[in-house]
Amino acid sequence: MQVTTLSEKAERLRQLHQRGNPLVLFNVWDAVSARIVEELGYPALATGSAAVAWTQGYPDGEHISRDGMLAAVARIARVVTVPLSADLEGAYGRTAADAAATARGAIEAGAAGLNFEDAGEPGHLLDLDLQCERIEAMVEMGKRLGVPLVINARTDVFLHGGEMESRVDEAIRRGNRFLRAGADCVFVLGVSDETAIARLAAQIQGPINVFATAKTPPVKRLAELGVARVSVGPSGLAHALAYVRRAAQRLRDEGTFDFAADRISGDELDALFVPKR
Repeated sequence: MQVTTLSEKAERLRQLHQRGNPLVLFNVWDAVSARIVEELGYPALATGSAAVAWTQGYPDGEHISRDGMLAAVARIARVVTVPLSADLEGAYGRTAADAAATARGAIEAGAAGLNFEDAGEPGHLLDLDLQCERIEAMVEMGKRLGVPLVINARTDVFLHGGEMESRVDEAIRRGNRFLRAGADCVFVLGVSDETAIARLAAQIQGPINVFATAKTPPVKRLAELGVARVSVGPSGLAHALAYVRRAAQRLRDEGTFDFAADRISGDELDALFVPKR
């Protein structure tokens, strides 16, 4: 299905969130990683904020500015045709006005959707009523600009301590409030336990996004549990950088160039950016 306008891309992205048939995202960080993943047939793309920050010379955690992050998103959006979702950390400010400004910036950068978190002060979550106001402000901005942004509202409940059952309860409570405020999907970070995922998928009254790690069940199992979206965050870049470090170490220590044989050719990479006729 080919889509052209940003509004159409947003609607297509929303349709891809299907319980039991999850949208699987290999998060990208720049134009060339985005084109590689798009060429593999992924129906949508998503950035990972940590990966983008690292490639721009910043640590994760909103050390890069809103403008800096959105500039990276715009460079990606310029070269891809599938819907793009932007990871925009905590929306670069705590107020509803900040959230609205971030939503406007995402649309202007060419993103069809975004995710943002409910992290507050270190070790705490943002006030739930305030987070819902921020979601509502993003929804309203999308309406004003004619782009129904797909809002993937993240909760960091599982990044804090406490018993599993109480954390699941709180994630369900917050997730359902997020959906009532206008979010399209609830992003539950930090959960890999199958029983917890199944309960989240059953009791959150809308699509849920699971962040995959090496401990996460495979996509087929996540689909059986009712997950609608799976993402890998900065793991793709971190994996690639492990190979960069290994190659640099071997060149330093052994003086060999074997790594140069395992690569994508320059012609292939150039072709990713040649307009198709």
